[in-house]
Amino acid sequence: MTQPIGTDQHKRGGAAGAEDSRATATATHFFAFNGDADGLCALQQLRLAEAQQAVLVTGVKRDIQLLRRIEAGPGDRITVLDVSHEQNREDVNRLLRTGAQVRYFDHHFAGDLPAHPAFDAHINTAADVCTSSIVNGYLGGRHVCWAIVAAFGDELPQLGQALARAYGLAPETVASLAELGRHLNYNAYGETIDDLHFDPAVLADAMLPFADPSDFMRNTHVFAALCEGYREDMGKARALRPEREVSGATLVRLPHEAWARRATGVLANELMQTRPDSALAVLSPKSDGGFVVSVRVPAGKALGADDFCRGFDTGGGRKRAAGINHLPETECEQFIARFETAFRMP
Repeated sequence: MTQPIGTDQHKRGGAAGAEDSRATATATHFFAFNGDADGLCALQQLRLAEAQQAVLVTGVKRDIQLLRRIEAGPGDRITVLDVSHEQNREDVNRLLRTGAQVRYFDHHFAGDLPAHPAFDAHINTAADVCTSSIVNGYLGGRHVCWAIVAAFGDELPQLGQALARAYGLAPETVASLAELGRHLNYNAYGETIDDLHFDPAVLADAMLPFADPSDFMRNTHVFAALCEGYREDMGKARALRPEREVSGATLVRLPHEAWARRATGVLANELMQTRPDSALAVLSPKSDGGFVVSVRVPAGKALGADDFCRGFDTGGGRKRAAGINHLPETECEQFIARFETAFRMP
């Protein structure tokens, strides 16, 4: 079995876990998960393995401060999947103070973790790891096919192929899992749940009966609907042209349309493939003003996408793919100038 390699942050309190003596018959289990492929597939693995009734808390891909929605008390348990601890730090501490247990699986920048006996963290920030691969290791590979789906959906094909080789999957099976991952991930992009083809909580419940992702694809209408929506949206997105392009930096501004908000992530990835040496920024208008920004940075650049985006309020992410949840219109020109200065090639 291939284990994630990288920098791990792991803190486990002796009182954490389902066997905690404080748990009662009335305790509630919450799953707070990112609505993208990685969050969905991490959730799917744990739900299949643990067979627990739980309250689902999720949203669009950029809706990461999920714990603010949860009210919990002694004996309750919150499992958090694929959202940054740094962005949820205050609510983690609030929930721990109430007597709840918090179990955390993630691969984003975490910041300082709480030293609390009811906090159980499995965090690995290496660039070649996703949350679902961390959960796969935690479960000993019990539902590895869902981790492979997530790896491809999270733009980590080498990880997906490595897991597939370790478990002896046929190439045609891997190709099918990769396609599912890409479509699940695509569905999470949007400003609100109404922008999406499917609410991630609805997707999660549709996936739950299927230990084998291939059965999910064959035996529900969901996959066909995701494919059709993707084809229609991307036909429009591929007709767009960059607003600004200098050596080493490309910027695209999307129209204020639901299809454009859905297409932003895939469009960014496709543009990176056609411009592999150029950093990319995609600006998507928000209904209440300002922009959501997606930033992609090629490997080997001294400045990562995450470090660049953290220079703005609500910015964060990973080294090669990051974003800003809200860029005010008044800061747009400043953003463009800083982006081109940071990544322009001589």
